Amino acid sequence: MQTVNSRDEESKRNQLKREKPYVYEKIMKFDEKVRRGESIAIIQMQYNYACNMVCQHCSIKGLQAQKRDNRRILTPDAVKDLMRQADELGLARFEFNGGEPFVNKDYDQVIAAIDPDKFYINSVTNGWLLDENRARHLKDIGVDRIQISVDSLDPAAHDRFRQRSGSHAKALQAVEACRKAGLAVFVSTVVTKQRLYSAEFIEFIKYFNDKDLGVFLTFAKPVGAWQGKYDMMVSPEDLAYVRELETRHKIFSHLTPAYGLNLGCTAVKGMVCVTQYGDVMPCQYIFVSLGNIFEQPLKEIIQNGLNIKWFGEHIDLCPIANDREFIEKYIAGRVYNRQQPVPYREVFTEEDITRIPFNLSL
Repeated sequence: MQTVNSRDEESKRNQLKREKPYVYEKIMKFDEKVRRGESIAIIQMQYNYACNMVCQHCSIKGLQAQKRDNRRILTPDAVKDLMRQADELGLARFEFNGGEPFVNKDYDQVIAAIDPDKFYINSVTNGWLLDENRARHLKDIGVDRIQISVDSLDPAAHDRFRQRSGSHAKALQAVEACRKAGLAVFVSTVVTKQRLYSAEFIEFIKYFNDKDLGVFLTFAKPVGAWQGKYDMMVSPEDLAYVRELETRHKIFSHLTPAYGLNLGCTAVKGMVCVTQYGDVMPCQYIFVSLGNIFEQPLKEIIQNGLNIKWFGEHIDLCPIANDREFIEKYIAGRVYNRQQPVPYREVFTEEDITRIPFNLSL
């Protein structure tokens, strides 16, 4: 039986086939790549840590604080080379993040460097700088989708969370601007254990679903500004409740099966995060460097990650959001209070290394 999400995915896939046939062909090979134990990762770029807000949950707070004098940083030329390597690996998706992506004056140059004909391109934004003119422009230069952060239907609660007055109104205006421009758009919202079972959370989902907008759930993680805050974490048992909600509502998370594939945790298998300084992390919340694109080919870096059992094997939950033992052993014990990202060989040992291709759970 088709779910709300599967029907929506089929519609979007047909649109992609019409508008970006080269990207569509790559995505149609994802099943084959996964069965060979290869990554189908989204390249999620933290292009620049500059931001116009100071959100309570900011995950990159530690990364922003690091002083990296004389280190190379991402530029449009560096992104162009990264794009070339990603395309050679059969990868099909880029996500241009920050910080806040729209504070970057070279945003258009970066999109051109990615090459919209070769990749599906998404950006995650707080919406402050996204009006109708910019939304139309984004559509024109080849951006496919915008993910806008909204953290409550209550403007005051959202503004407190984002620590900027008027940010709620700006975010909702950005949603409507993207819809008018014909951009794919969905709302991203942070979910703590406390919020998950609240009436507000269900009302939030229904509000945006009634506008035919999907809601992406970002589970609270004890990193960045929330380092050590374990009480906010969603448990494995709570995930069962989320999966039940997915059968009735247009909601999803990075654990939601996509393209007919159930990868479980998508770290490395379905996503890698490239920092402003070229370090490649398993995802944007695990501050461990698998290698640096200025020093090593992307193919080798991704393989470094797949060789680690936590990322190369199928796991039904999110280690950095749902596995307290993983966090205490590897993150609190070996990453907290250090210059981040920490090289993977200083976090994972030989007992964590496997060279068996990950198993797909269909």
